[in-house]
Amino acid sequence: MVRKIPRCLPRAWMPKVTAIEEAKDLNTLPLEDLLGSLMTHELSLLKKDHDEENEKRKKKDVALKSSTIEDYEDDSDEELTFITKKFKKFLASKKKFGGKPNKKIHQKGKSSKLEEIICFECNKPGHYKSDCPRLKKKEHLKKKKAILATWYDSDESSSDEESHEEVAQLALMAIEEEEEEYNDEVSYDELVIIVEKYSSIIASLKKKVKSLTN
Repeated sequence: MVRKIPRCLPRAWMPKVTAIEEAKDLNTLPLEDLLGSLMTHELSLLKKDHDEENEKRKKKDVALKSSTIEDYEDDSDEELTFITKKFKKFLASKKKFGGKPNKKIHQKGKSSKLEEIICFECNKPGHYKSDCPRLKKKEHLKKKKAILATWYDSDESSSDEESHEEVAQLALMAIEEEEEEYNDEVSYDELVIIVEKYSSIIASLKKKVKSLTN
């Protein structure tokens, strides 16, 4: 019986059978010892398969979380751009009734002198490096990333009113970095609705990301 059992095992068990034959004399090996050795080997194989399956599942979960966070960042960036444009329109409408003079009009009288200036950032004439649109665009992108990072790290237990005020302040910071002018008017009530709507959306998305990363 001891010799028949190894011959009935699947091909995958051959290395184990060979090891038993080399270490034991099958003519004198008790049946109980053979079965015990085979059962131990089977448990070892099952544990190995289980560990490999868990490792694959963990990798899939990490990939899913990474994809979800990237989608969330893209959506948040689009929402920030939309809110920023609405704030810009609001500020532009306020300037019509008395505010800071239009920067473009103010610079018209200096056009002849500016034509002699070469920017060290883009190598184009008409402005200094500190006023370079390309440089300001880079700084604006960095500012938006910093704003998003601040939103992610904000305290989840803060009140809705505090969250809305934070969104308004951060959006206003982003507006100060933009150079594009918007002339369409927007009411203050519409501005408040926009801030409340998108701050609620961002808070909801933050909770989803937090639940996925736990």
